[in-house]
Amino acid sequence: MKQEYTFLAFDCGATSGRGVLATLRGGSFSMKEVYRFPSEMKKEGGRMHWDVKAIYKHFVTCLEQLGAQGVKLDSIGIDTWGVDFGCIGADGALLGLPRCYRDPYTVGIPEKVYAKVPREQLYARTGIQIMNFNTIFQLYAQTEAGDEALAQADAILFMPDLLSYMLTGKKVCEYTDASTSGMMDQATRQFNKGLLEELGIRTDMLLSIVQPGTLVGTLKPSLAASTGLGEVPVIAVAGHDTASAIAAVPASDERFAYLSSGTWSLMGIEVPAPVINEASARLNFTNEGGIEGTTRFLKNITGMWLLEQCRVVWKVQGKEYSYPQLVEMAQAEASFAGRIDPDAPRFAAPENMLEAILSVIGEASDAQVVSCIYHSLAEKYKEVLECLRDFAPFAIDKLHIIGGGSANALLNQWTADALGIPVVAGPTEATAIGNVLVQAKAAGVVKDRWEMRKLVSQSFDVKVFEPHA
Repeated sequence: MKQEYTFLAFDCGATSGRGVLATLRGGSFSMKEVYRFPSEMKKEGGRMHWDVKAIYKHFVTCLEQLGAQGVKLDSIGIDTWGVDFGCIGADGALLGLPRCYRDPYTVGIPEKVYAKVPREQLYARTGIQIMNFNTIFQLYAQTEAGDEALAQADAILFMPDLLSYMLTGKKVCEYTDASTSGMMDQATRQFNKGLLEELGIRTDMLLSIVQPGTLVGTLKPSLAASTGLGEVPVIAVAGHDTASAIAAVPASDERFAYLSSGTWSLMGIEVPAPVINEASARLNFTNEGGIEGTTRFLKNITGMWLLEQCRVVWKVQGKEYSYPQLVEMAQAEASFAGRIDPDAPRFAAPENMLEAILSVIGEASDAQVVSCIYHSLAEKYKEVLECLRDFAPFAIDKLHIIGGGSANALLNQWTADALGIPVVAGPTEATAIGNVLVQAKAAGVVKDRWEMRKLVSQSFDVKVFEPHA
C-alpha cells in the first residue's frame, strides 16, 4: 500500500461550490480549499434551471490548475444537494439544463399525486417526508406538462451523478442521492417502479442504484490530456451532501445523534434499517441513505435561517451585526424568556422575519431577539431528540454537531444544557471530509465507517460541551 494518497472533493452547495484537496499520509489527514465557484442558476422562459455546464467548466478549470501544479490525484468525488436531475438523450447528450428545486412548478403537485396514491401510502412505500420539490413530484409535473427533455430522455441522472457523467462519460445512480427522491423502495434500495407506473411516470430511464464507493469511471481521454492529470478515477461518493457530512461524524460507536447545522438544521440518528410507521409519518421524519447501506433517520428543522433573515432586516435599518457580535448580544440577554417555535409556518418565508418574531414575543431589543432564537433552537433540538429516543434502537449518549453552526460555542452550550448530554462540536468542514473518506475507503486506505470516523477524530479539532446542572 502507498504511503501517501491525494484526493479531490468537489463539494457543491446550492449557492456555491469548491474544490478541496486532501492528503492522507499514514495516520494523518490534511486538507485545503483550492478552488471556489458559484452554483449558478439561470432563468429561461420563466423556469429556473441549474447552469450545470458552468459548474462543469469550473470543475475543468480546477483540474487544469492542479495539473499545472503537478498534483497527482488518486481519485475525485462529487457531492451536491438532492432531488434535482438532468436528462440524457440516447446519443449521450444533455437535454437542456436541470430544473431547480426552487422553481415553484411543483406547487400543488403533491395533491394531484395523492389523488392516485394517498399521502399515507406514499410515505409507507418510500419513507421520505413530503416536500413538494421531491423528485417524484418534479417528474409528475414534467410528465403532466409534456416536458420535451423528459419525453426524450434515455436516462435521468441526479446532480452528483450528472457531473460525474460529464467528467467520465459513464452513468451511475448513487444510493444516498437517489434516496432523497421519494421514489426508492426502502426494502430493496432500488426504485419503486410499480409506484411510478401508477402515477404514469416512465421507469425505463431509471438506472439501478449503486452504493457509495463505486467506481464511476476515469476522466475522459480529452480531459485527461488537457488537464495533464491523466485518467484519474472518479468515485461515486456519498453524493448527497448531508450523507457525506454524516460520514465524517467523529463518533466511536452508534450511540449518538447528529445535527448538521447551518441555514437549516438536520437532526437524526444513523440506523441499519429505515423507520417507517404511523408515528414517524405523523412527526414528518424522513429516511435517507447513508454510507455502508445505513439509513439516516432525521428531521429537518429551521436553523440559522431565522437569524440570517433578521440580519437582512437589521442591515436595511443600518445595523450590520457580525456573528461574534450576535453571540455577545445573546450572551448579554441569556435570561430573556421569549421563545418561538422555529418550525412554525409563519417563519417559513415572511416578508420581514424580525416583525414575525416580534409578533410572537412582543417588544424586544435586537439582543433579546438573538437570545430568543438561540434558546428556541436549543429547545427545538431537545424536542426532536426526545422523539429520536423513542425511535432509536439504542441509547443516545451524545449529540455531534457538524457544519458551520458547530462553530457557535454559545448555542452549542445552550444545546448541551437543554439536552442534558454532551455536545461534540466539529468538524465544520464535515461534508468535504466525508467525500474524501469515501474515496479513501474505495482506495483501500480505510476499511469501514468506524475507521473513517476514528481518522476524523485524530485529525480534526473538536470541542466538547458538557451540560451545566
